[in-house]
Amino acid sequence: MPAAPDYPSAPDLVAPRRALLSVSDKTGLVEAARVLHEAGVELVSTGGTKAAIAAAGLPVKDVSDLTGFPEMMDGRVKTLHPLVHGGLLGVRDAPEHVAAMVEHGVEAIDILYVNLYPFEATVAKGGSYAECVENIDIGGPAMIRSAAKNHGYVAVCTDPADVAEVLEALKAGGATSFGLRQQLAARAYARTAAYDAAISAWFAAALGQDFPARKAIAGELRQVMRYGENPGRGHHQARQPVRRGRGRQPARGL
Repeated sequence: MPAAPDYPSAPDLVAPRRALLSVSDKTGLVEAARVLHEAGVELVSTGGTKAAIAAAGLPVKDVSDLTGFPEMMDGRVKTLHPLVHGGLLGVRDAPEHVAAMVEHGVEAIDILYVNLYPFEATVAKGGSYAECVENIDIGGPAMIRSAAKNHGYVAVCTDPADVAEVLEALKAGGATSFGLRQQLAARAYARTAAYDAAISAWFAAALGQDFPARKAIAGELRQVMRYGENPGRGHHQARQPVRRGRGRQPARGL
């Protein structure tokens, strides 16, 4: 297990200078990009996301301009590059990290907005095996996990609601707080976990495995129960007494 390096404490407030946006669902994208631009944040993007931002008349740099490496293999390889992940993972106040970033031309990325290829939707609509495979996002989860790990400095967004919170913070004070970045990181890991769970469940179904050796299950909070509520019993149903002693115990389920 890696030992924890003696890094300086992360700052509370981070004023972002660069954002990387790469989204499949472009709802609200242009509006978010415009607010970031007006806040003085440089925009970096990929493929169709970059095209949508540029079409709105906003300045945006292609990620290949950042990496010096072209997008290839039908878009399968575009963000899996040290200059991207170094920009997300670099600890800004650690001298060794700063020296490495300067030496290798790594530019810090302070905001990441990625929503993943629509794998779940592709499965739900009955997509073919090949379509489902092509909608397994690789670069997106990798970037999300890098940004979330470095939440001391990076605000990671995986849906429009996350972006809205970041934009509100920038409008209010021009910076993101550590508390906000921490919350965003927790949501980001929950999102990638749910995404991987959906993929593994699809593979198990494709292989006819009802009970694979390892099964991941993810869910979403739909409603917070009020104190004393239990959907499994009527409100007027009396609680069953707890029996103690050496009497026969009911069998336990697995």
